[in-house]
Amino acid sequence: MTTEINTASPAFVELGLAEPILRAIHDAGYTSPTPIQAQAIPQVLAGGDLLAAAQTGTGKTAGFTLPILHHLATRAAQAPKPGRPRCLILVPTRELAAQVEESVKTYGKYLSLTSMVMFGGVNINPQFKALKSRVDILVATPGRLLDHMGQKTVDLSGIEILVLDEADRMLDMGFIRDIKKVLAVVPKQRQTLLFSATFSDEIRTLANGLLNNPKSIEVARRNTTVEVIEQSMHRVPQAHKRDLLAHLIRHHDWQQVLVFTRTKHGANKLAEKLIKDGITAAAIHGNKSQSARTKALASFKDGSVRVLVATDIAARGIDIDQLPQVVNFELPNVAEDYVHRIGRTGRAGSTGSALSLVDDEEMSYLRDIEKLIKRSIVRVEIEPGFIAPAKADLMSDERPPRPPQGRGAPRQGQPGGRNASGRAPQGKPAAGGGQPAANRAVPKPSGTTPSNQPRKPRPQAALFSSKPGTRGH
Repeated sequence: MTTEINTASPAFVELGLAEPILRAIHDAGYTSPTPIQAQAIPQVLAGGDLLAAAQTGTGKTAGFTLPILHHLATRAAQAPKPGRPRCLILVPTRELAAQVEESVKTYGKYLSLTSMVMFGGVNINPQFKALKSRVDILVATPGRLLDHMGQKTVDLSGIEILVLDEADRMLDMGFIRDIKKVLAVVPKQRQTLLFSATFSDEIRTLANGLLNNPKSIEVARRNTTVEVIEQSMHRVPQAHKRDLLAHLIRHHDWQQVLVFTRTKHGANKLAEKLIKDGITAAAIHGNKSQSARTKALASFKDGSVRVLVATDIAARGIDIDQLPQVVNFELPNVAEDYVHRIGRTGRAGSTGSALSLVDDEEMSYLRDIEKLIKRSIVRVEIEPGFIAPAKADLMSDERPPRPPQGRGAPRQGQPGGRNASGRAPQGKPAAGGGQPAANRAVPKPSGTTPSNQPRKPRPQAALFSSKPGTRGH
C-alpha cells in the first residue's frame, strides 16, 4: 500500500522520538519533518520492513537514521562485542557513505551509540583498528564490506536493522551479487529498510525477495523531477562546449556550479580548461584518491573552488545546501541519471537551475529524458556575447565510439576501472562515453509535451531464488 501525505507534516516531537534525538534535531536547526520523514519515521518505529521511494534532496537520510537511533538507544541489546554492529547501512558510493555516517553522528551526538564508516580507496588498517572496538552502526559500501568479511574482521551476526540506501544505484552499479553475499550472513530475523529514488521494476523485484510484508511509501510521482528546478538547454556543437561553459560562468557570475561529464578523462580535461581560463575548478571521479575527492568537495563547499566537475557515480552523495546551478556538459545515456544529476540542486524546497549543453548526436538522449520527465526542456538561444573560437577544440582525444542507447546500456564515467566503492562492478561491461560531433540547424521548439511511453524493462535473471524466512520485529 502507498501512504499519501494530505496534511501538514507533524512536528518531530509528535513522532515519538527519544528526547536526546529531539535535542540534536533542534541543534541542527530543523523544526518540521519533510514528507518522506513524516511517513518513514513512524513506519520504521513500528518495527516492520519498509520500501520507500523519494527523490534526492528530500531528507530521506534522516528518514531512516532518526528512527534507527531511537530503536538502538531504547531497545535492550545483547552484550556488545568488538566489530559486531547492530545496524548495517549499505550505500553505493564513498561520498554517500561519509554523508550518511555524518548524519548518524549529528543526530546521535547525545546518545552513547557508536558508529563507523567503511569504504574502499583508503587504507584498510584504520578500519581494522576501529572494528576492534564496539560499533553499533556500520555504514559501508559493498566492496569494502566484503573485504572485511573475507578477512573475518567484521561480524554481521548481530544485525537487527539492515538498510539499503539508493538501492537503484547499487543495482545499476552491479552490486547485486555483493548484496546477496551480505544477505547470506545477516540474521533472517531483522528489520529491513530499502530506500530508492524510484520504484523501478528491478527495485520491486529486489524488494519482493528481500522484504517481509513491507509498508510502501512514495512521496513523488514515479521518476518525476523536482518541480522547483528550472530546466533549459543550449544546442551547441561538442567542439564549442568548453568555451561556452567558461563564457556562461563569467557572463552569469556563477560562484558555485556542479558540472557533469560522461567520462573521467573528460572531467579532468574540462577542469584543466576552466583553470586555464582563470576559473577555479576541480574534478571528482572514481580514479581520484579519496583524499583528493574529499579535498575537492570541501573546497567546492567553502567557495574556494567555483566549479566542481563530476562523473555520475562520483557525484552520488554530494549534498550541498542551496546549490544554485547544475550544468550537464554532456547528457547521460541513461535518462534516469538526468533526474539524479539535476536533483543536486533545488534541494529541500529551495530553487535551482539545471542547464544542459546538447550536441546534435545527443538529441536521442534528450528525447528519452523528456519522455521520462513528461515535459519539454526549454530550448534557449546562446547569448549574443558568445563568440565561438576560430579554431574549434575538436576534443579528438575524447571521442571513443558512441555507446549503445537505452536503459540497459553500459554506464559512462567508469570505463574499465573500479567503481566508487573501490571494487570492480560485476556484470557490467566497461565502455567509454561517446562524444558528439558537429552541430546542425536548431529546430524551433514544438511546444508539445512528449508522450509518456513506457520503457521496456531490461531482461534480468531472478535476483533471489526464494524469500527469506519470517522475521521477528
